[in-house]
Amino acid sequence: MTPEGNREREAASILVVDDIPMNLEVMEGLLYKEGYNVTTALTAIEALDILSRCKIDMAILDVMMPGMNGFELCQKIKTRFGNSFFPVILVTALDELKDKITGLEAGADDFLTKPFHTIELTTKIRSLLRLRKLQGELDHSEDIILTLAIAIEAKDLYTKGHSERVGTLSMEFASFLGLPGDDRRLLFKAGVLHDIGKIGIDNQLLHKTGDLGKEELNTIKEHVLIGETICFPLNSARDILPVIRHHHERWDGTGFPDRLKGEEIPFFARITAITDSFDAMVSVRPYRAPYTIHDALVVMENERAHGQWDPWLIERFIEMMKDQKDFIV
Repeated sequence: MTPEGNREREAASILVVDDIPMNLEVMEGLLYKEGYNVTTALTAIEALDILSRCKIDMAILDVMMPGMNGFELCQKIKTRFGNSFFPVILVTALDELKDKITGLEAGADDFLTKPFHTIELTTKIRSLLRLRKLQGELDHSEDIILTLAIAIEAKDLYTKGHSERVGTLSMEFASFLGLPGDDRRLLFKAGVLHDIGKIGIDNQLLHKTGDLGKEELNTIKEHVLIGETICFPLNSARDILPVIRHHHERWDGTGFPDRLKGEEIPFFARITAITDSFDAMVSVRPYRAPYTIHDALVVMENERAHGQWDPWLIERFIEMMKDQKDFIV
């Protein structure tokens, strides 16, 4: 066993769930010899409680358990972890194809059919843990992109802090609308990354003070597609791709890149379109002075029937901003 292998296994914590104590003891002994940290549970309810309190890297579930069986537990675990890859191996004495199909539909990543060899068990575990580690490294690149987006803005007086402000304002707007915490956090991340595609646009063009020609305008519009391409490989960013691509669509269907109309535009993209427009108005730009918050709200109120924004959302946004008289950009 290589030193790298030892470190990988020492770092991994495995939850084993089986209603028969002797089976748990045998599995715990096998995994302990391989250097894994092992936590055991006799019931599905106990297993879910452990997952809510402890850092676990993967689970091995016996299928035939009273109450909630392994298929059902697997499905609940996969739902809990959402887009994050959490490996689950199902252990069963059943070898029927229909049982494996049931397991796959529940989200199982692999199967062990009793009786099994130790080498089969450890090989499957190592393979799934490598996949989990790979996804973790992939998601870590999201932090790099977030940092890059903020760092690029920090070098430009005109856009410094814009994306963070859009993210923060979107999060506040989501809270005002009564959206849950996960949605608020998603909107913050979307705000930070909504203009990441401008990395691929020439700075001289972005900062041009005069009128833009048709080709120049079309080039700038490409930033939404560039941003979507940059973030597409990130599993944890999949939910914000529609915001990155569609935050310049218009309610009346004259926006870009896909000329979506009305409720065809993703809901979170409609929210970001409003917060992005507001922050742009109250910020310094190379071609104009900033609006006051009051003047920006007047403009938005006057234009809410002109087809740019979701009429209901823009009304709620203006209502929120008027309620927050101490709001400072």
